[in-house]
Amino acid sequence: MMRDSPALATALAIRARELTKRYGDMLAVDHLNLDVHAGEFFGLLGPNGSGKTSTIHMLSTLIRPTGGTAHIAGHDVSNDGVKVRAAIGVVFQESALDRNLSAAENLRFAGLLYDLPRAEIKRRSDELLALFGLTDRRDKPVASFSGGMRRALDIARGVIHRPQVLFLDEPTIGLDLPNRKKIWRFIENLRAETGMTVFLTTHYLEEASECDRVAFIKSGRIVQSGPPHELVRRLGAFVIEIEADDTDRIAAELAPRLGHAMMDGERICFRFNGDAAQLAALQTEFADRIGALRWRKPNLNDVFLWVNETSADCESPAHTPSRDATLQR
Repeated sequence: MMRDSPALATALAIRARELTKRYGDMLAVDHLNLDVHAGEFFGLLGPNGSGKTSTIHMLSTLIRPTGGTAHIAGHDVSNDGVKVRAAIGVVFQESALDRNLSAAENLRFAGLLYDLPRAEIKRRSDELLALFGLTDRRDKPVASFSGGMRRALDIARGVIHRPQVLFLDEPTIGLDLPNRKKIWRFIENLRAETGMTVFLTTHYLEEASECDRVAFIKSGRIVQSGPPHELVRRLGAFVIEIEADDTDRIAAELAPRLGHAMMDGERICFRFNGDAAQLAALQTEFADRIGALRWRKPNLNDVFLWVNETSADCESPAHTPSRDATLQR
């Protein structure tokens, strides 16, 4: 059984031990262990159906765990739900706004739920609406808002009470780049001002690359975690992309030399820790047998793809060929 010292426990905004969720025979979250430190920007990443949203729903008291324990700001999600909900803000994939109410009315309602004084609600609402450029829309019904406006108001609603922990479940899905940048500038400024912990799920991996740490979840279990730059470094020095008519044959031929290949559409991808000279030699060797060979620096998207392909292979170091002959005929 995992145990935490009192000092460690108080430094954790989120602590989960053997957290489990079943829906009938389906195991959605499988004995998950997770620590997120106070003030940390943490990302939980994985494909659809991997257990991300079920994890957030348990941590935010929307659903009860089947097994295990979780604490938010020191409060048990199963036994201290009221205290947990007072400490958190949640922005769901689907909007929680009442479209028949105005922007100001939605924020006022959220503030009253957290027992904020009316004068404070007014002050914070004015500030949040101004930050998102919604002041002139404050008395308009949310039904008349664009998708970007509604998403900004969803986030304003989630933070009006200045939560200790903010859960963001796909917060910018469907938004254009300017609106996504505006929202992330706001979150960054709020974190700097309040020390708020942010727990993010997203399919925009460039957003997750700004996290202090990320964890990849697959079939309800954490299979890879660490600072984004460290995970990218561990993947390899380069990603090689090869296009060929007979991808299976090329992949089988190169596997003993380059390690496991990942299929990305019609391309074969390899992780590679050699140098540019070896890459050039490989390109020359296969020039008449492939359509194209490219190499580039890896990024967090590559880590995501390899984790999704096979977690065991992603944990192993990228293949490093012999400088002498590995890439020679």
